[in-house]
Amino acid sequence: MAETDQQNLEKDKTSWSEYPFLLLKGFLMGSADIVPGVSGGTMALIVGIYKQLIDAIKSFDVQFFKRFLTFKFKKALRDVHWQFMVMLLSGIFCAVLFFTKVVPLQVYMFSDPELIFGLFFGLIVGSIFVLTKAIDDFNWIHVGMIVLGAGIGFWVVTLVPTDTPESPLFVFLSGSIAICAMILPGVSGSYFLLILRKYDFILSQIGKLGSADTGAALFTLLPFVIGAAVGLALFSRLLSWLLHRYETQTLAVLIGFLIGSLYVIWPYQDRTYKEIVTSQKVVAYSSEQAVELRNNPPDENRPEFVRLGDIITTDSGAKQVEIITIKKKLITSNPFIPYVSIEKSGTNHFWEGILGGFIGLIMVIGLDYLRSEA
Repeated sequence: MAETDQQNLEKDKTSWSEYPFLLLKGFLMGSADIVPGVSGGTMALIVGIYKQLIDAIKSFDVQFFKRFLTFKFKKALRDVHWQFMVMLLSGIFCAVLFFTKVVPLQVYMFSDPELIFGLFFGLIVGSIFVLTKAIDDFNWIHVGMIVLGAGIGFWVVTLVPTDTPESPLFVFLSGSIAICAMILPGVSGSYFLLILRKYDFILSQIGKLGSADTGAALFTLLPFVIGAAVGLALFSRLLSWLLHRYETQTLAVLIGFLIGSLYVIWPYQDRTYKEIVTSQKVVAYSSEQAVELRNNPPDENRPEFVRLGDIITTDSGAKQVEIITIKKKLITSNPFIPYVSIEKSGTNHFWEGILGGFIGLIMVIGLDYLRSEA
């Protein structure tokens, strides 16, 4: 390990006093990962741990895995940021559980998207000002870098998805690109998978785990997992090198990414969803589940729901009915300005977007204070 890298590792060792803050910041990163279009890298940059995160990922190198696989656990953990990663990942895991089991954030994204996206819009807008303020000796070079980053970010988030192959090599490349996007502020890994037309493909393979097709699904997912590991290892080193040698210029480009991402985070949008059948079965027309669905039709304004399909009459005259599980996927999103755009003069949830943005700005002020006190 190079002397410079070793010095960086020693400098970034996590202390006990940082644990509560890292749990909170990990929780915020996890909540961001749940929302399509928002990456954990965005939140890491907002809460001021982005450089530390990249260095922590980079610390898990080949030497670590050699020592770990030969049961030299003490030596393996000596030169890596395991404390930082454990606390951060614990916070992310808690957020995923909280926003899927306790407060279903993905459900609110369908029922109250203005509030949820307004919250993240406020977070990003506030963080742009906070991060720009943190650049010492701000000059025209930094302005140019921000404009460059904004242009790249806007280009990426407005790419039109195209048809792509399902070969192991392309699945490998998809994993590499998606994981790089997850640690880049402004763009999410799931969005890149959508652009590459591998979002549904990967989710469908994950959905097969635990079924009769588990072996085939694992074989298909293996190139994706390997690609993600390779992409993370290589890209984290590139980002670390840039941050340690051209910190302010790199930060300016990352701020530009945030600005470019505002297009897809804008809370007021006409959203079009595609319904995808994830499972389908046939039951007796008088079965308990069929009767329940007839008496209580599902709320289809949700990310996933179960509804009745076609009624089938068997040769013997018995009536059966299809039970279909539907998952909704966002395919187009066109922003509009309430009460200004001709196509969409207003919205019933206008004030929810304003409230969400205001809460996001207040959160940035609090996070900036926590960062200065940590």
